[in-house]
Amino acid sequence: MSDETTHSAVEPSQPLRGRLVLLAGGTSAAGRACARALLAVGARVVVVGWDTGRLGEAADAAPGAMTELCDLTDPAAVAALRDRVHISHGNVDGVIHLVGGWRGGGGLAGQSDEDFAVLLRSFTALRNVSRTFDDDLRGSDAGRLAIVSSTAVARPLAGGANYAAVKAASEAWARAVAQGYAKTARDSGRELTAASVIFRVRNLDGRETALASAVVALWDDAAGTWNDRTVPLIDGGERPGGK
Repeated sequence: MSDETTHSAVEPSQPLRGRLVLLAGGTSAAGRACARALLAVGARVVVVGWDTGRLGEAADAAPGAMTELCDLTDPAAVAALRDRVHISHGNVDGVIHLVGGWRGGGGLAGQSDEDFAVLLRSFTALRNVSRTFDDDLRGSDAGRLAIVSSTAVARPLAGGANYAAVKAASEAWARAVAQGYAKTARDSGRELTAASVIFRVRNLDGRETALASAVVALWDDAAGTWNDRTVPLIDGGERPGGK
């Protein structure tokens, strides 16, 4: 293992300089926007995706970003990803979960098992990535996990029941992660340094820049400010809000 596996010391005025942030499912337009924003403030970025072509496009769109090919729904593949990242780049300070997608319509009768299986991949990937990199995020002096959820969780519709159910499960998982971070800090008698955050948006199309700004802002405040927060994503980003 290389000598870069420890977390980098970061100047208070430059909270993201040298940090290693993993964009899980980061080949989308939102992922590319996040990669560019993180690189612009000095972070090191690893974009993870399952399609070689889209990974190449993401690298071209965010020069300086590193890429990793991985099926995030496969626990063994995610464990191998962690090992490769540790050896090549060091421990991870942030995981931004961007695996998503939409399938719906047709009312409740139209909520097919096939569509549900596709949507469930996002939740499966979240479980795999958050568990596999849990030690990294807990060990960082500024660990951050963030997911992108939907306003459909607060007002689910019959035509999007599959989608809303998967997003609700993802939110529950992210909040459980937050509780785990808080308990670890409390039990060890130390300050909370890791935070799990939920961003909610009605539609991410056209709000990629807002998401990128909000992701960068996660390191502007102490973990206690962010942990177990559900933040509405609006144009221009948002500060921590109520749960």
